[in-house]
Amino acid sequence: MRIIINFLLIMLFLGAAIMTSPLHTATAADTQTAYDFSFETLDGNPLKLADFKGKPLLIVNTASKCGFTGQYKGLQALYDKYKDKGLVIIGVPSNDFGQQEPGSASEIKKFCELNYGVTFPMTTKQVVSGDSAHPFYQWAYKKLGFGTGPKWNFHKYLVDTKGNVVDYFNSTTAPDADNLVAAIDKVIEK
Repeated sequence: MRIIINFLLIMLFLGAAIMTSPLHTATAADTQTAYDFSFETLDGNPLKLADFKGKPLLIVNTASKCGFTGQYKGLQALYDKYKDKGLVIIGVPSNDFGQQEPGSASEIKKFCELNYGVTFPMTTKQVVSGDSAHPFYQWAYKKLGFGTGPKWNFHKYLVDTKGNVVDYFNSTTAPDADNLVAAIDKVIEK
């Protein structure tokens, strides 16, 4: 009987320790939304995601010298199709993968406008992977979990109208892919 009581006391103690551990307390990532983050545009102006409250966001890390660079055309077509329904696409140039975004802000802007007619917002170059990643990317990774961070250029995060990151799409997912379009339709309908 004494063994059973000791066992129960140990289990009670362990349960209390687990429930009060940092693993079970709310973290900033739990309470934050995409609206808590901001970038800077290629023109040097603030780009606060809070300015897009109530609109779905597709945030895409981009590069000008990548095999996926042609996705700019598809992203622009997607933006043209859905901007009147509220979708905002935000391009985030990054030199993280293969050093494929070596240009300055003005060079990136010129490249995107001249070659692809990009009119959606573009940020300054950012780190999007690893411990030095922009805070939005660190947050999105924490929210969606292991394996959801960018592994190459043109990785896409979808944010719903409440600022929650709800899905991600790898670089190989084209802007007109059925699964991406369906996910966008779903967040627009909510």
